[in-house]
Amino acid sequence: MTGLLFELTFYLALPFWALLILAPRWSWTPRVLASPWVTLLPLAVYLLVALPHFGELWRVVSQPELGALREFLGQPYGAAAIWAHLVAFDLFLGRWMYFEGRAIGLPTVLVSAILLLTIFLSPFGLLAFLAARSVRLALTRRGRASERRRPAHPAPA
Repeated sequence: MTGLLFELTFYLALPFWALLILAPRWSWTPRVLASPWVTLLPLAVYLLVALPHFGELWRVVSQPELGALREFLGQPYGAAAIWAHLVAFDLFLGRWMYFEGRAIGLPTVLVSAILLLTIFLSPFGLLAFLAARSVRLALTRRGRASERRRPAHPAPA
């Protein structure tokens, strides 16, 4: 059962990733992704795998030690739990990046590329997104500042 849940986890999130990356401008994409509950299916897998081993999981996360964590993750249920955790949180993060990118006017193709990176290596994807976001916001502020310095009406000649 654990192996099947592990295999299913990513596929439960895949339709949402496909919308974010392949159909970012489709009118239904923001409607579907508007709810943070799109992460529910991977989270359900997490609960199914983690709850039967909650005592062990709690010991590992409340008193983190490398050996205990390695042992927990070396078990099929530990690997499946962390995988479901990653898939759910990566999707939640990707959803935020999508909406934030739209709100600040990042190019869609850039956000899609960053989201693709985020699926596989979310820390790198997050760093790339935060860098792109920072540049975009700095350019926006600079543009507003230069507009404020221009006179509203040209001086008569």
